[in-house]
Amino acid sequence: MVLVSNNLNWTRDHWKGVIESDAKGYFAYLPATFVYGDLNYGFYDKMEMEKYYDANFYFDYRFQTDEDRYYNKYFCGSAIAMSPFYMVAHVIANSSGYDSDGYSFPYIVSITLAALFYLFLGLLYLHKTLTLYEVSERNKSIVILAAAFGTNLFYYAIVEPGLSHIYSFAFVSMFIYFAKRYFTSFEKKYVIYLAAALAMIILIRPVNGLILFSLPLFAGSWPRLKNGLHQLIIHYKLLLASVVIGAAILSIQLLVYKLSTGQFLIYSYGTDRFYFLEPHIFDILFSYRKGLFLYTPIYFISMLGLFLLWQRRKFETIAFFGFFLLITYVLSSWWMWYYGGSFSSRVYVEYLPVFMVILALGLNQLKGRWSKIASVTLIVLLIGFCQFQTYQYRYGEIHWSEMTKDQYWNVFLRIDRLM
Repeated sequence: MVLVSNNLNWTRDHWKGVIESDAKGYFAYLPATFVYGDLNYGFYDKMEMEKYYDANFYFDYRFQTDEDRYYNKYFCGSAIAMSPFYMVAHVIANSSGYDSDGYSFPYIVSITLAALFYLFLGLLYLHKTLTLYEVSERNKSIVILAAAFGTNLFYYAIVEPGLSHIYSFAFVSMFIYFAKRYFTSFEKKYVIYLAAALAMIILIRPVNGLILFSLPLFAGSWPRLKNGLHQLIIHYKLLLASVVIGAAILSIQLLVYKLSTGQFLIYSYGTDRFYFLEPHIFDILFSYRKGLFLYTPIYFISMLGLFLLWQRRKFETIAFFGFFLLITYVLSSWWMWYYGGSFSSRVYVEYLPVFMVILALGLNQLKGRWSKIASVTLIVLLIGFCQFQTYQYRYGEIHWSEMTKDQYWNVFLRIDRLM
């Protein structure tokens, strides 16, 4: 993956296109903090409108207050996750002759490396979670490969590493691992870990706090869920400490707002909002525009595992299905349910570890030799299918936002136009 990222993002002038659209906002916290010391983004005109401007990718992530102070529309969690890599790049830029302006080649390379790091971190914790479920080594390998190469995770780790999804994926992977460990052992330390992971998840992208509602799935049964909650009540001091730790992490965003605008609390998305009476549930899952199951069918295949789990794992089946309905309802209620330029429904990438647990448990239920061969063959084919469509999307055959039924079938499995 490092070689693929190098080829796509580091050679010639490709690096100049890594930070685009929403990624500009996530990234901007870094030069604002470490280079310019300016959370009102006074460097925007010089750096992004003059020195590194590309008319094809104009995007202003700033909003203006009544007092003519600018603030960043996006949350700072992704920048915090990127920051160790960015700081190393700043040292390299200062000592190796590159412009130390926060936007030159070393800084952009640092973001691509950060994305790869969090990709592997997320896959590592997913692997650890599957181990807790006693998934076979064969099935763990299949699921990890399916997650890494058979879904839109690959695209957002390699092609658009500046967006928030790969960082959310990593922290969600950690969250579900700590959740499973807590409901298995009830060790107190995992409550602290869960609070810290949840705070980072929210700080990266607040709506992803919905992952909290996956806890019944990882409890595994009603008695374990009830016991886990009871332990929190008994050890209320531990719960209080966890809340304080989570709040301390979340307060970083409040401090940023205070420095930017003079206020601790603002709604940074302007007129953008959820329309909960007008969800686009079918569209977000099946439409030719961005349908999750159409462009990344491994998500759908993972859900077929629910039929295999029903007999032995009814509670977990119901818990996952309820969680899936909840996140789909909320995500599809956003004013732009297709989330602009994206491959498949990008907002599900963060929840991929949950889908992959279901896929792994389903595979573990298969007993017959031919059913195992058929399932592995199907997953391998879908990995190839996803990689093919990722390639088409990367080079414009699949439109970044306005795909239609006619367009989809016109380019389906066609590569001749790209040669």
